[in-house]
Amino acid sequence: MPPRKHIDRQRVLEVSIALADAHGFDAVTLAGVADQLGIRVPSLYNHVSGLPGLRYEMAVWGVHQLGDAIRRAAVGKSGDDAIFSVADAYRAFVHAHPGVYAATLRAPAPEEEALIAASQEVLDTILAILEPYGLDQEEKLHVTRGLRSLMHGFANLEMAGGFGMALDRDESYRHIVRIFVQGLHAWQADRAQA
Repeated sequence: MPPRKHIDRQRVLEVSIALADAHGFDAVTLAGVADQLGIRVPSLYNHVSGLPGLRYEMAVWGVHQLGDAIRRAAVGKSGDDAIFSVADAYRAFVHAHPGVYAATLRAPAPEEEALIAASQEVLDTILAILEPYGLDQEEKLHVTRGLRSLMHGFANLEMAGGFGMALDRDESYRHIVRIFVQGLHAWQADRAQA
């Protein structure tokens, strides 16, 4: 008799994350996960509540990991240095987990408490690095949306093969983050003169 496989919720999640990062988030199916684990699909229900439950857990994991990455990047830094460091960490996360990253993009529904909490931690980190710029809460949220759009847009285009020119992508990324930061300083200066 073959030895019994040790499968738990964490192992199911690990396999699902690996599948997502290798083949895309939408490629994760219960049949695919079960096949990777060497079990039958019904056995997965001992660990997750179907495909929607599994994808939700992947989203929570992804947002936590992204939050940890940007929080570590921001430690000991402030202002422009923090923005550059967080932008680099965000892009690195997208490269490390392209499949799971797709699960982190949507806003959580009101009943998704774990995802709300994880998302709030990410937002809190971004709001904290924006503190030196003297923005009010609404302005910080606008800037957060702009920064997220910049980081997401560049990383997504990059992962999709959208930059075919023989031009250093790292340097391009630094340039657009620098332009964003310069725009933030110009906004600050305009507000000070008003």
